[in-house]
Amino acid sequence: MSITSLEGKRFAEMVIQGATQLSANAQLVDALNVFPVPDGDTGTNMNLSMTSGAKEVQNNIQDHIGNVSAALSKGLLMGARGNSGVILSQLFRGFGKAIEGKSSLTSVEFAQALQTGVETAYKAVMKPVEGTILTVAKDAAKKGVATAEKESDFVKVMQAIVDEAQASLNRTPDLLPVLKEVGVVDSGGQGLLFVYEGFLAELKGEKVSNQASLPSMNDLVSAEHHKAAQDFMSTEDIEFGYCTEFMVRFEQDKQAFDEENFRQDLSQFGDSLLVISDEELAKVHIHSEQPGDVLTYGHKYGSLINIKIENMRQQHSNIVGEQTQVKAEAPAVKQEVDFAIVTVAMGEGIAELFKSIGATAVIEGGQTMNPSTEDIVKAVEEVNAKKVIIMPNNKNIIMAAEQAAEVLQSEVAVVPTKTVPQGMAALLAFNPTASVSENKELMSEASQYVKTGQVTYAVRNTSIDGISISKDDFMGISEGKIVVAENDRQQTAKTLLEKMLDEDAEILTILYGEDVSEEDVSSLRDYIEEQYEDLEVEVHNGKQPLYSYIFSIE
Repeated sequence: MSITSLEGKRFAEMVIQGATQLSANAQLVDALNVFPVPDGDTGTNMNLSMTSGAKEVQNNIQDHIGNVSAALSKGLLMGARGNSGVILSQLFRGFGKAIEGKSSLTSVEFAQALQTGVETAYKAVMKPVEGTILTVAKDAAKKGVATAEKESDFVKVMQAIVDEAQASLNRTPDLLPVLKEVGVVDSGGQGLLFVYEGFLAELKGEKVSNQASLPSMNDLVSAEHHKAAQDFMSTEDIEFGYCTEFMVRFEQDKQAFDEENFRQDLSQFGDSLLVISDEELAKVHIHSEQPGDVLTYGHKYGSLINIKIENMRQQHSNIVGEQTQVKAEAPAVKQEVDFAIVTVAMGEGIAELFKSIGATAVIEGGQTMNPSTEDIVKAVEEVNAKKVIIMPNNKNIIMAAEQAAEVLQSEVAVVPTKTVPQGMAALLAFNPTASVSENKELMSEASQYVKTGQVTYAVRNTSIDGISISKDDFMGISEGKIVVAENDRQQTAKTLLEKMLDEDAEILTILYGEDVSEEDVSSLRDYIEEQYEDLEVEVHNGKQPLYSYIFSIE
């Protein structure tokens, strides 16, 4: 029996199957990362992101597919981690926008919505690279549109989409030479294919292979990040306790709707405000202490539908295992400050170093533990500042940070730092008397005057850029490129520095990791001071995992 119409409940099951298929194969996706460094986490990031979307869908299963898709978009938006997760969220954000207000879809509408998702994702990436998840999504959507024009059965259209996604994935090494050199396909594209395979299995009435139960976000965060994001704040610190969501169906005899004014008026009731509207409906998400007042305001514009109010304090207590009881002393309310800097770092020593030079808050994260959009939003909200600068310090966190900046109501800018040394250089250039835009320019420029070196270990055998690398070798990475691989960590560090230091180098800062002894770092410092007499050397115990040494050269 063919399926010629797609309603919300079936689409919800497709999403859940897609998330389950991705979850079951996340480690395989991780293993496809090109570089053999121990932070290959594309599968982890996509899994956490898709699981966030699927959980939101599970809480909003209904016949109206536009509403189900809106729930998916919201869950993905706030749960997005890493570039791959953000791109995945943008694909379904565009998809959701295309079908907003629709109760069901034809195969043509479904395929065209996938195409709109591709266009949205491409716009979100500053410099799109072909041979990645973007290419796989684009090729699959194009095939879907062509097939739907002559085929109304969703099973056949989705089969064509899956087949083309697989074919496109197989072509990625021809578009990205580094993939061909290492002998893998694109990891993000593979992750998307798993999602689409889950979609197809549901339409066929099948269960995906290797199916595991859909993990909870708490389990995933605990397993992959060692610490739940909710642990970074206490229940009593939640200022706006009710997550309030609803839709307004506009009515002619009510107040005329203007999205800008509507958003501005609602902002007085709380934070984490999201407003999406079209000619007929407005969808609202807000954290507020007065959900009743929020609903009363929304009712001025029309009838209220799909109302959902959740007590976030109770949710938070359940997540972190706290008992919902009032402490003897009420917590002090944080005073609003004019300017704050929120940065990301992995390693207790690095976090303390950032704080010592001016960071207001440090989000725990980095390689293998990319914070989500929601983690960043919460950290910014907690500092309670009028103006905020975010420094991700990792190229895989920049897109999530920029997505968080779009969600936040305060004046926020992202300085796109890709490494810890860049973040340190940028922070030292901060001028509290300058505007947010001026500081973004100043700090971004300062971050470019530092060179970054890293020493870590290989997680598999490979050959890249003419360098043969064996599993457990130590690798020296200069500005993101592997330049040396040795079986001795200290020698790797010395060779890396020889390749990076030149006559212009004046200051070398060494951040040593949790696996490096004081004896080893002292020996390395003695070697450097003997070989480079005019070089000023600073040493800090960064206590970072995975990376034995991080070098900053100015």
